[in-house]
Amino acid sequence: MRLTLIHPAIGRRPGVQYMRTWQMEPLPIAVLAGLTPPDVELSFHDDRMEAIPFDAPTDLVAIPVETYTAKRAYQIASEYRKRGVPVVMGGFHATLAPDEVARYAESVVFGEAENVWAEVIDDARHGKLKPGYRAAERPALASVRYDRKLFRGRRYLPIGLIETGRGCKFPCEFCAVQTFFERTARHRPVDAIVSELRELKQRHKLFFFVDDNFAASLKYAKELVTALAEVKVRWVTQMSINAAHDEEFLSTLSRSGCQGVLIGFESLDDAVLKSMRKNFNTMRGGFDVALANLRRHNIRVYGTFVFGYDGDKPGAARDAAEFSIAHRFYLAAFNHLTPFPGTPLYTRLEKEGRLLHERWWLDDRYHYNDLPFRPQAMEPDDVRRQCIDARKAFYSWKSMFRRAFDPVNRRENFMFRNFFLINGMHRTEVATRDRFPLGDPNWNGQLLTVA
Repeated sequence: MRLTLIHPAIGRRPGVQYMRTWQMEPLPIAVLAGLTPPDVELSFHDDRMEAIPFDAPTDLVAIPVETYTAKRAYQIASEYRKRGVPVVMGGFHATLAPDEVARYAESVVFGEAENVWAEVIDDARHGKLKPGYRAAERPALASVRYDRKLFRGRRYLPIGLIETGRGCKFPCEFCAVQTFFERTARHRPVDAIVSELRELKQRHKLFFFVDDNFAASLKYAKELVTALAEVKVRWVTQMSINAAHDEEFLSTLSRSGCQGVLIGFESLDDAVLKSMRKNFNTMRGGFDVALANLRRHNIRVYGTFVFGYDGDKPGAARDAAEFSIAHRFYLAAFNHLTPFPGTPLYTRLEKEGRLLHERWWLDDRYHYNDLPFRPQAMEPDDVRRQCIDARKAFYSWKSMFRRAFDPVNRRENFMFRNFFLINGMHRTEVATRDRFPLGDPNWNGQLLTVA
């Protein structure tokens, strides 16, 4: 049996070379490869980096789908299906919008794939694919295996992606993670992670732990970072800010090789944070205390913010950029609020009649950076422009030089050497990704739906 794995791109901009190297390895592909029986012939195509050979012989195509890649995924699926090749889809969007995804594939995996993938492959071998597969329970992460052989020879960023756990227990209104994992958090065994890092450390100088919230369980996180200190690797991750108030954790975090953490600040306004159901951000003295703690332990910060929430003031994005520069963040993101399907936010805005498109991710009028809903106090395009202005301010040359020579940011030679490269890439993307079309506007095919 021949299985083709596809990682779809977000979209295309007409007249611009879309195929780019130096993307991150798509970890969901490594998960599927690790689950696939060894007698299955695997091929893989990354739509972000190469043209897909639709006419190459294959018996089954598998496509993980996210909301931003859904439009392009359906185009790709239609190309294979018109050639008589069955398609199975999965991923976050398949669970968030199950009825929609089921229209464009012979079969859909809802939820996590580990406990059903063997059944999918066996059914495909015998030409008996079911319309849908859903495991009765969530998989034990102890058995998860990642097969990265398909990535060899491809020019991905030299950053190793590692999964230490899945899910988050916080109830943030806008977050799709809480919907997908139903506010649960599970973790892989520490020794399995340590073993994986020892195997990969010769290939990567930096690792990114892709967990939705590395600090979902501080007890587990402390055990893990203690073990990581013995492995001697550089790594970064994303975590909730409550962990920045635990001195014991921060001390061990620093010794373990952690170079920085991505933290969702989201807003500087306490009332807005409360409406997001993220008022835990204000605990124990709030941001200033948490950032002082991180600085004392020489941990760099990648701060993220969202704008367009009810209660946001017109200058919120500008204030966030100034705050991020003043605190010398290594990186920062200033994005508009996005209502993902299946989230409490999407449901609320839909009931209030404030969505501008029924399914913004499929609407030809929607482009990347557009607001797909009407904010309470501003026009949608005003929020978009203020986000862009905040990015321009943060990634200006003046800001970059000011932040680069901060004692924390320059403390480690590797991170200092790469500061301008990483910040320069973000600076370039301020313009190149604005109003980027979703899907391929030049695609002239017909979306094929299941009869």
